[in-house]
Amino acid sequence: MESGGPAAVDGRASRWESHREERRRELIKSARKAVHALGSDASMEEIAAAAGTSKSVFYRYFGDKTGLQQAVGEVVLNQMQRRIQEAAQSAQTPREGLFAMVSAYLQMAETSPNVYTFVTRYAPGEPDGTSASIATAGALGHFFAAIGDMIARPMRSHLGGGPDKEAVIGYWPHAAIGLVRNAGEQWLASPASAAKPDQEAMARQITDWLCFGIAPELPAQDPPAPADAGPWAL
Repeated sequence: MESGGPAAVDGRASRWESHREERRRELIKSARKAVHALGSDASMEEIAAAAGTSKSVFYRYFGDKTGLQQAVGEVVLNQMQRRIQEAAQSAQTPREGLFAMVSAYLQMAETSPNVYTFVTRYAPGEPDGTSASIATAGALGHFFAAIGDMIARPMRSHLGGGPDKEAVIGYWPHAAIGLVRNAGEQWLASPASAAKPDQEAMARQITDWLCFGIAPELPAQDPPAPADAGPWAL
């Protein structure tokens, strides 16, 4: 019986691919730990040293630092997405659902702000001349699109149906995501002080902004019509 035919080749290729994927997962895990300990500005050389390997190994598996950020981002953001979805499913009301999602987002970002920053910011240029780009454009876009869909559900339930309501809901998730992300990242970056709210208080404040606005006690009034639209008039 002959050996070394196509089946044997396919078997070796499958084993190699499995080994490569396992090694890639190990490197992502090691990089995540290194960034958590060293900071979001950790270099590829520092990350590789913390992982007990060489920089060339990381380049072989991820291409460059941007590729590594993309790979770590996919893992971290998928975990955040699952946690936010689980939090939303346990809520009893639309507002509780929003609070649960905002709280889960802040909790996971606060757990390791270094890793969060590493996977959600522009990648710095590497010494070899790699240009800066958004490392997690794919993962980050998918993450916020999924979160947008999730936060639209409780608001759709709260507002009810109808074409006019659906139009509002279509805009609202994108605005809400911008508020949650920007407020959350500013909160993460703020130094600890007596004036800084804890995670639960910040989540409740953001939820109130989403549900009621910044000054719900002010009476609603139509803004005055502009006297002259100037050069923007059509």
